[in-house]
Amino acid sequence: MTFAHTPLQSEVAALLVEALNLDIAPETIDPEAPLYGEGLGLDSIDILEVALVVSQRYGFQLKSDDEDNVRIFKSLASLAEHIGAHRKG
Repeated sequence: MTFAHTPLQSEVAALLVEALNLDIAPETIDPEAPLYGEGLGLDSIDILEVALVVSQRYGFQLKSDDEDNVRIFKSLASLAEHIGAHRKG
């Protein structure tokens, strides 16, 4: 099944697949499904990797001790929304 993504969601989905070597197509990531645990099945190491790649690509830091991380990493949609609000240039 494929999902309709915003352009930024498509970009972030491709980034997740590439950064984590996921064996899925980016367009099959449900933008509302949880990234962590049962949804996409990411673990804390994966989330750290995603935070690093996002920092490099978009020019802002995702801090591991940020109390908003649960919300930020809730889903592809929430991660893309956060990137859209904070990316540089």
